[in-house]
Amino acid sequence: MPKQKILIIRFSSIGDIVLTTPVIRTLKLQLEDAEVHYCTKLKYRSIVEHNPYLDKCFYLEDSLADLLRQLKAEKYDYIIDLHHNIRTRIIKLRLGVKSYSFNKLNYSKWLLVRFKINKLPNIHIVDRYMETVLPLGVKTDQFGLEYFIPDKDVVEKDWLPLTHQRGFVAYAIGGQHNTKKLPVSRMIELCDKINKPIVLLGGKEDAENGEAIVNFFEKHERNASYEPALASLNKKALIYNACGKYNLNQSASIIQQSYVVFTHDTGLMHIAAAFKKKVYSIWGNTIPAFGMYPYRTSFVIFENNKIACRPCSKLGYPKCPLGHFKCMNDILFDFYIP
Repeated sequence: MPKQKILIIRFSSIGDIVLTTPVIRTLKLQLEDAEVHYCTKLKYRSIVEHNPYLDKCFYLEDSLADLLRQLKAEKYDYIIDLHHNIRTRIIKLRLGVKSYSFNKLNYSKWLLVRFKINKLPNIHIVDRYMETVLPLGVKTDQFGLEYFIPDKDVVEKDWLPLTHQRGFVAYAIGGQHNTKKLPVSRMIELCDKINKPIVLLGGKEDAENGEAIVNFFEKHERNASYEPALASLNKKALIYNACGKYNLNQSASIIQQSYVVFTHDTGLMHIAAAFKKKVYSIWGNTIPAFGMYPYRTSFVIFENNKIACRPCSKLGYPKCPLGHFKCMNDILFDFYIP
């Protein structure tokens, strides 16, 4: 039987690419002698380049024309379009081979955001990705998400403070939009409630918030002033602000080594699911009903279902459109970590 050459396309972002890993694996393992390639943006290279089920990767940097020249030379049998936007339509048109495209259900999402009418199927986005390759005879397996860390990015225990080397909770404080993140005062409240050594994870853009959290607990030890609203806290949290100090693979390694993971609706949530961590996921303007909750791992959802304005967007905003931000400000943190 001749080898089948298949191109998967998903340009962004971190979480969405991690969510495609079951498609990669099942295509490679269930199709006889399949050659599986992947196309994404260059800045997401580290997510896919170490995946053992991929034979080759292509990266969009500045020029779509350059990428098209590379892809044309491969002479694919099939394209699996898991992004389904203007760029992927151009690629499919120019390559001129059989393609299968992911249904983004944009109209149903619009109905839910605009009129709060929920016509979305009760199915995880991973299983909807898998429906895209069903015509090729590929079926969903039981192994969930995957994330592959190269040896050079495995974080050693002595890279962490002594206070965290015997175990810690990871808290991914970032988010693509502010309305997907807790306000800093509520992050502080959550860290106090966790009451275990905590490693804060995020990008350089999250470092300032991380320092504010660290400073709150340090200021208390020096009897400095703090917000009256936080006066009832125990103020004993041991915080290590790792935001911006580690690359993505290293942050994934920290997640892999953690007890449990607290996270907003962000890419690190799906990386935590790939390592089968128990995930405490915090939802603001977005909702789990969009189908991107933690996949095939134990999880707890924190959200405010008592307001009529949610979801206000399928993505997010720089600030609450109504000004009250009750979706995050009024969340109750009720949990216990043994």
